[in-house]
Amino acid sequence: MKLLQNSGIPIYQQIAEQLRADILAGKLKEGEYLPSIRGLARDLRISVITTMKAYEQLEAEGLVTAAQGKGFYVNAQDSEMLKEQHLRKVEEALLEAIRAAEIARMTEEELLGTLQALLHMEESRDTGD
Repeated sequence: MKLLQNSGIPIYQQIAEQLRADILAGKLKEGEYLPSIRGLARDLRISVITTMKAYEQLEAEGLVTAAQGKGFYVNAQDSEMLKEQHLRKVEEALLEAIRAAEIARMTEEELLGTLQALLHMEESRDTGD
């Protein structure tokens, strides 16, 4: 797990984002336990409180559940919920891109053209063309 000290994003949020991405991508499977709070804090050289805050955030989102004396485990992921989570990430990324395009004074056509070019590049990469 990589943490960026000077990113402006709180450490607990960086941890939660990385674990969320692993859960949504299926790298952490249903029923699998997250690293222990103390162990992760020790490995990352951060406070146990920071780690706990990240895990509680994931629990509030319904991605994990706390099991007394055992830690936190990954919940079953509803395919509709997964799709919704990914749609939200896409919307956030596109909004960020729109704001950047406004700063760069791109026209709507330029922005759409850039998106289409990126989509075609990705398709070519995926198909090996």
